[in-house]
Amino acid sequence: MEVRIGIVQTPKEVEIDLGDRADRDAVIKEIESSLEKGGVLWLTDRRGRRIAVPTAQIAYVEVGAPSNERRVGFGAP
Repeated sequence: MEVRIGIVQTPKEVEIDLGDRADRDAVIKEIESSLEKGGVLWLTDRRGRRIAVPTAQIAYVEVGAPSNERRVGFGAP
């Protein structure tokens, strides 16, 4: 599952690949909790790297579908 984070006044996005085992609902709850509390949002990518983003600088967060739900080709809805 991929998470994209837009940063205020920056044209680039932070893209984090959380891996196939990431629970989408748990990730969304963790993001919401960090945004409410303020401070820093910490996420761990599939390689075990920890990424920190100051919540005051977050413009938007886009949480993708888990990779097993992605469909490509003629069978995609």
